[in-house]
Amino acid sequence: MNIGFDLDKVFINYPPFISPRLIDRFYKNESAEKLTYRIPNQPEQIFRNLSHLPILRRPIKNNIAFLEKLVSNKNNKYYLISSRYSFLRKRTENVVKKYKLDAIFDGLYFNYNNLQAHEFKDDKIKTLKINIYIDDDLALLKYLATNNKSVKFYWLNPQVQKKLSTNLFAITSLQGVFQN
Repeated sequence: MNIGFDLDKVFINYPPFISPRLIDRFYKNESAEKLTYRIPNQPEQIFRNLSHLPILRRPIKNNIAFLEKLVSNKNNKYYLISSRYSFLRKRTENVVKKYKLDAIFDGLYFNYNNLQAHEFKDDKIKTLKINIYIDDDLALLKYLATNNKSVKFYWLNPQVQKKLSTNLFAITSLQGVFQN
């Protein structure tokens, strides 16, 4: 089985004292009729680069520990699929090495060609033949679930655990993936 994971809010927390809504505002285009993500302009990129300093991006230790237990199952392949843009390349590489995520996953895939996040992840899910994918972005997961009917998608969030559609589930912890 091939299992894919997002990075932010799955293994790496958002910075403290910065609202997730503010971060989403720099990333998502909420006013669009269809799902779109945007590359922040130059001043926003400076802010985003600062907000991605490893000291501000703390690991989600219980999720990393759970993943380390999972990878002992050699029957599965584990992939990190993140839509982080190219302007965050150095910050991303630093945080991945700092928390040794590069040693855990069978493959690391980042959106360094600055594609739309949902299109980048859709392509990687198909190319890697992902069976299960976990992310914190519900709008993105709804798009992916519609376009990949045979894949199980999991929305990781702290408040809801339930079935949202045929192949989309809300979970409060990574352990919830293996309870369905």
